[in-house]
Amino acid sequence: MPEPFKNLINADLVRACGEHLQRHWRGFDRRDFERQALAGLDALEMKARAMQVADALEATLPDDFDRAAGIIETALAPAATTDDLGFATTDAGLAGWIGWPLGEFIARRGQADPVRALHALRELTQRFTSEFAVRPFLINHFDLTMAQLLAWRDDPSPHVRRWTSEGSRPRLPWGLQVKSLIADPSPTLPLLRALQDDPSPYVRRSVANHLNDIAKDHPGVVADWLEAHLPKAPPERKALLRHASRTLVKRGDRLVLKAWGLGAGLKGEASLSVSPKRVAVGDSVRLVATLTSTSTRPQKLAVDYVVHHVKANGSSTPKVFKGWTLTLFPGETRRLEKAHSLRPITTRRYYEGSHRVELMVNGNLVTEAAFKLKC
Repeated sequence: MPEPFKNLINADLVRACGEHLQRHWRGFDRRDFERQALAGLDALEMKARAMQVADALEATLPDDFDRAAGIIETALAPAATTDDLGFATTDAGLAGWIGWPLGEFIARRGQADPVRALHALRELTQRFTSEFAVRPFLINHFDLTMAQLLAWRDDPSPHVRRWTSEGSRPRLPWGLQVKSLIADPSPTLPLLRALQDDPSPYVRRSVANHLNDIAKDHPGVVADWLEAHLPKAPPERKALLRHASRTLVKRGDRLVLKAWGLGAGLKGEASLSVSPKRVAVGDSVRLVATLTSTSTRPQKLAVDYVVHHVKANGSSTPKVFKGWTLTLFPGETRRLEKAHSLRPITTRRYYEGSHRVELMVNGNLVTEAAFKLKC
């Protein structure tokens, strides 16, 4: 059985943190820090462990934030210089998962001195990402924080450049929502323009995820981005933009599909069958789609399907599932098959009733079928 994820923040890591902090500030009360940080630690989940260690840091580091930040900085391991994510606390200094409570301490205590705090986070993110710790500064000191992130977009460290994009994502998973960026993503667009051709794949992956976040609330912004930046794009940027387009391609957004050469409707015939016609929760159905071309030219097609899940009140909600991307040649008939699971998952509950399945080609409904689900 794999080790629980929460155990990445453990007693040995806490003791190593105390040792390094005391090494760089002889007045550090290591015993009190460890007493508070370790109290009932094994019973806590991951985030609660990080917060408890941050509480212990608040109780034992100097009240003067500049001094406390300086102690943390001198206790850090040497900065990572490549994309390698193998951060770990060693005899050389603090790095890896201890960075979560260290970043939390900086986020809590640094609000009165945001410039000093952001510089501390820049140092920390080269040993463990500070993407979560920067969020309160974007909420409380937006203009100052965005100006500083923009200034660091050319930083020599790929970890810092990646942090400027990842930390300012509108919908960063597990992070505080920055509602102003959800409403208006334009402040981060200059940052993304500067980073989309970054030499580091690690940085470019963050830019793709950032653009995909924007697509969820402002699809037109990403469609315009593709229009401006996809033509004659080098292979690395093209891969980035394809990853950034994934949500809108899945939704069948016409403008985005058109940008990828998938805008034309199917010239030909389509059929869809679903079997069995009656199925129980936990089983699966087999989808068989058949496409026949009547065109004299090859057709580049994105073929997806939409399942209309029945809700408790009898209505239904659509969910798009990725199917196939293919080129259909003149006169060709192509048979496509896929098993669709009906196993319960944490984000979806199934209810009895007729579930409609629509076949979408380049964002256009071409045919449909249905199955009955029994619970």
